[in-house]
Amino acid sequence: MATVNAVSEPRTTTAQPHRDQHFRGEDWYGDDLGAARFVECTFTDVDLSESTSSGATFERCTFHGGRFNASVHTATAFVGCDFRRTSFFDATLDGCKLVGSTFADCTLRPLTVVGGSWLGVTIRGANLSRLDLTGVDLREADLSMSDLTLTSLARARLDRAVLRQVKLDRTDLRGASLDGVDLAAAELRRTRLDLAGAVLLAELQGADVDTSA
Repeated sequence: MATVNAVSEPRTTTAQPHRDQHFRGEDWYGDDLGAARFVECTFTDVDLSESTSSGATFERCTFHGGRFNASVHTATAFVGCDFRRTSFFDATLDGCKLVGSTFADCTLRPLTVVGGSWLGVTIRGANLSRLDLTGVDLREADLSMSDLTLTSLARARLDRAVLRQVKLDRTDLRGASLDGVDLAAAELRRTRLDLAGAVLLAELQGADVDTSA
């Protein structure tokens, strides 16, 4: 893997992807990445604060440290990426795809999320409290041991998501799809459920619910 200390070509280029490069300690503060494409690249302590992207793609990239603080990303894909100790403080993800990505020891709040697909993401033991994840596709996501206090997951797709020891204190799950979700493995406290969610929880607790009554 090549180590890059200075980018010699515009990062907004869409003609040729950046492939198998290592960006270390770069200052990309406020840069417009446009629809750039990065494949199997490593970003170590790169400052992407207040950067923007639209239709960009990061495939199987690794982010160690670094900051996305106050950055804005629209229809950008982070597919199969590994984020470690990365800050997304006050970032915006609008219609972004995070399919199969993993987050460990990352700062993920405050964070503005508008739709998007987070299918199969792994975010364990994270503070996700008070986030608005309304309508986000979180199917097969692993959110084990995370704190979702006062988080909105209204109309989110949570089918087959892992919620083991997840704190759902006053979490809004109304209208969320919960097929294959073990709510009994989560910590519920004043969790907001619609009728379908309440029935699911009751059945998981061993109740025989008669919805025809």
